Order: sequence, then structure tokens, then C-alpha cells
Amino acid sequence: MEHRWKKLLSYYKPFKKWLFADLFFAILGAAITLVLPLIVRYITTSVVYMQSKESIQIIIKLSIAMFGLVLVEAFCNFFIAYYGHIMGAKIEFNMRNEIFSHYQKLSFTFYDNQKVGQLMSRVTNDLFEISELLHHGPEDVIISIIKFVGSFIILISINEELTLVAFAFLPLMIIYAFYFNRKMKNAFKENRAKIADINSQIEDNLSGIRVVKSFANEDIELEKFHEGNNRFVSSKKRSYFYMGGYHSGLGALTTMITIGVISIGALLISKKTIEVTDLITFLLYINNFTEPVKKLINFTEQFQNGWSGYERFLEIMDIQPDIKDAKDAINMKDVKGNIEFENVTFRYEESNEEVLNQINLKVKEGEYIALVGSSGAGKTTLCSLIPRFYDVTGGKIQIDGTDIRRIKLKNLRDNIGIVQQDVYLFAGTIMDNIRYGKPSATDKEIVMAAKNANAHDFIMSFPNGYDTDIGQRGIKLSGGQKQRLSIARVFLKNPPILIFDEATSALDNESERVVQESLEKLAKNRTTFVIAHRLSTIRNAQKIIVLTENGIEEKGTHEELLAKRGIYEGLYNMQFKSRIQ
Repeated sequence: MEHRWKKLLSYYKPFKKWLFADLFFAILGAAITLVLPLIVRYITTSVVYMQSKESIQIIIKLSIAMFGLVLVEAFCNFFIAYYGHIMGAKIEFNMRNEIFSHYQKLSFTFYDNQKVGQLMSRVTNDLFEISELLHHGPEDVIISIIKFVGSFIILISINEELTLVAFAFLPLMIIYAFYFNRKMKNAFKENRAKIADINSQIEDNLSGIRVVKSFANEDIELEKFHEGNNRFVSSKKRSYFYMGGYHSGLGALTTMITIGVISIGALLISKKTIEVTDLITFLLYINNFTEPVKKLINFTEQFQNGWSGYERFLEIMDIQPDIKDAKDAINMKDVKGNIEFENVTFRYEESNEEVLNQINLKVKEGEYIALVGSSGAGKTTLCSLIPRFYDVTGGKIQIDGTDIRRIKLKNLRDNIGIVQQDVYLFAGTIMDNIRYGKPSATDKEIVMAAKNANAHDFIMSFPNGYDTDIGQRGIKLSGGQKQRLSIARVFLKNPPILIFDEATSALDNESERVVQESLEKLAKNRTTFVIAHRLSTIRNAQKIIVLTENGIEEKGTHEELLAKRGIYEGLYNMQFKSRIQ
């Protein structure tokens, strides 16, 4: 807990001057609030009984002073509201950068078990609540303490009996408030979980809206959404129930304090124990006395919101990247592309079954390797180990004789280009998406990469050419066009090692022909791994690896494997016959 507090308070460090200024003006504003009723009391108890001329002069001077104090108080409140919120926004900015940067470091293992909507909720809703706590918390506590202590001293100096009447309700207010705050804390935590679920559901639905519409399942999606939305509303109802009880109860107790003070005060006036002016002053201070109590209790509500958001923030920040640079990690230069798998074993974190077992494979620089096998044999997993999207659970993988775990991640991945079946393009222009392969590339280099990928002609057919906006995830492009842009990215990156993960399996014959031509051009003189869906596309591979759940069952050229009349021949004949039929 102490560590968590230290980390939370550390976010103030870059803004110490702002924080101290905020607290200074909070103290000044609170002090002025206490002074104004004292001036009123002085006027009503002393000044009005002075000689007329003297009385008028003093009243004018004090009135001007009070107007001046009100203006100073207004400036204090403005500073707190404006600059305090800016400080909170800047803290939120830093924390958002921190968590987003942390997201970039986490491996596929983490993302395999997360929902995007919930991760987004931590970056938006939770951080807003934390920044509100860090901004309002200190000033609210300072203002409340000054007003409460100051009011108590002034009230007890006016009349001890009336002060005791006001204080008699205080324990009840505190007990009542803390009971409801505990209830609200749980309700707010549930609210956050439910809204994160809704965010995740919306993100899932909108990302797959074409699938939804193609199956005409809008009603099913609406029903699922209504269920989630109803769960959120139910949790909101609970929180509003406790919130309503909290505010109405405290309001009633405050009114009871006022009634009690007026009743006892009237009795004391009738006995000539206090003056009417003292009772008026006392009533003016009642708000200064009860408001800090409410503010402090409201702070506990705000604290619950902010702290629960902070705990969710730390849940992510406390997850250590399971794949990171070793202390002695190096940058490789002039990578040739010799790759060796030595007794490589792998299983996913949540599974006890080995996906890959004792894989041994040597690949020479510039060699074109095809991986085939049934679904679930581990082809994609094997290739995902090369850029360390996952780490081996046994054995090692070497590039040019160096264990990839000793190579800096950025350097390792800079030397590997990946073309996947499921192409992801970012919202923006064609130029922006190709440049993603090499952010420093010139326009000329981008055009050359597009030409090499057979993409230039279709790009220039658009009215805006390379400046064409392709929509979210490249929705305005066909599958073949998207695939050629992803190939252009890799051409621009120009890595010595390539991985093609079933890059043509979802394309029609014409698109496949064009894309296959681009891939072969890209693969020239590079170490290339191809995960093949259509075996006809890998006949020219220098080595074909047949993977099964038992590991590497067969390897050789297309002709050698057909001659063996084994697993590969069976797979090939199956595809060949299905095409004839």
C-alpha cells in the first residue's frame, strides 16, 4: 500500500509549483470566507452603535474592504478551478502516456486474454477519475480543514452551548456518511466493470458490423447489448440509491443542526444570555461549519472513485512484460538471415499441452521455406517465435549464430518483415499506411515500394492517388488491394527475413496471382518462411516442412515429398481433387 501511495504522489512531482500555488489560493480563499462574517458581526455589534458620521465612514470602508475580499476570493476560486484543472489534465496526460507506452511493451500472451473495450476504459474513464482525485483532493481537504477548525474556534468564542448543539449532530453525520460511502464504493466499482464490458461489446460489434449485417443478426446483437446495458443500469440504480440516501440524509442532518441552533438560540436570547446579532453570526457560520464536513465526506466518495480507477490502472502497470530485452542484449548488424531452431518446445501459458515439441531446423540465408500441415499443427506459432511474439518454453532459436533472446527486440523485429492473411491497415491515406513500414521514407521510396508490390497502378486509379483515404481498417479497398499495400510496407522496410502467413488464402484467383507475383519478387534473396494454405503456391520452395502435432514429420522439395508418398502427398492430392471437382 505504501508503494502505491508513493507512486500516486509521484505524479505531482513535475507540477510542484502548480500544486503549491493551487493550495496557497485554496487557503487564502478559505480564510476570506471565515473573515467576512466576522466583519459583518463587527458592523452589527459595534459600528452601528457609534456616532452617525463615524459609523457611516467605517461602514463605507468595511464595505469596500468586503468587496475587495470578495474579488480576491473570486480570483482564488478561478485559479483553483482553471489552473487546478489544467494540472489535473497534465497529470492525466502523463499517466495516459505511461499506460499507453506500457501497452506497447506487453506481449501477445497478454492481449490474447484481454478485451479491447476494457483496456480502453482504463485509458479513458479510469484516468479521468484519478486526475479528478489528484486535482480536487488536496485543495478540498485543505479548504475543509481550515473552514472547519476556523469555524469551530469562532463558534465556540461566540457561544459554547450553541457550539455543543451543532457538534452533537457531528458523530451521527460521520457514521451515516461513512456507511453510505462504503456502499457507494462497491457500487461505483461495479459500475466501472459494467461500462468496461459495454465498451468492449460496442467495439466488438462495430469492428464486425459487416459480419453482423451479412447474417442479418442485428436483433441478436441488440438483445445482447440490451442485456449488458440493463446490467449497467441495474448497477447504476444501486449506486444512485446509496447516493440519494447519502445526500438526502446529510441534507436533513444539516437542516436539523440549523433548527437546533435556532431553537436553543431563541431560548438563550429570551434569557438574555446572547444577543440576536450573535445568533445571526452563528447562523452565518453554520454553513462554514457543515460544508467542510460534507466536503470531506464527498471527498471520500471522490477518493473511492479515484482510488478504484488507480487500482485498475496499477493492475495493468504491475503486469511485467514477459518478453523484454536482456540486460546484455545487443544490436545485430548486417543480418544475413541464417536461422536455426534447436530443440524448440512451446506451449501457451494457459495450456499444459505442447504446441511444438523438440523442433530442430536449419535455414540458410536467402532460403525459401514453406510450412504445411493441418490446422493447429503449429505453423503460425513456429513463425511467431522468430520475432519473439512469444518466447520458447524450451530450446532456442538463433539468427546468424546469436540466440534471439540476446538481441534487442526492436533490432530483431526491424530485421523481420511479416505479411499476414488478416491485413490491418490504419485509418488514413495510402501514403501513410505504406510509410508505416519505414517512417523516415521519402515519397519516392514509397512509390517504388508500391510499384514492386504491384500496387502503383490501382493506387493511381483513385482520384487522389496516394492521398486517398482508405477508411477504418482499409474498408474502402478490396482484399487484394489491402494485401498489396501490406506487401509494399514490407518492401519499404526491406528486411533480410520474411514471414508470409497464408498471405493469399483469402483471395480470389486473379488477386492471388498478382499478390503471389509480388510475394515472390519480395522474397528474392531473403530468408523466407511461407505458411501455405494452397500447396500449388509453394511448388518452387527450396524446402517444404510438413508439421504435425508430433513435430516435423517430413521435409524436402515438392518433388521429393511427392515421391515419399507420405503426408504431403495426401494433402496435395486432397487439394488437387477438390479443385477438379
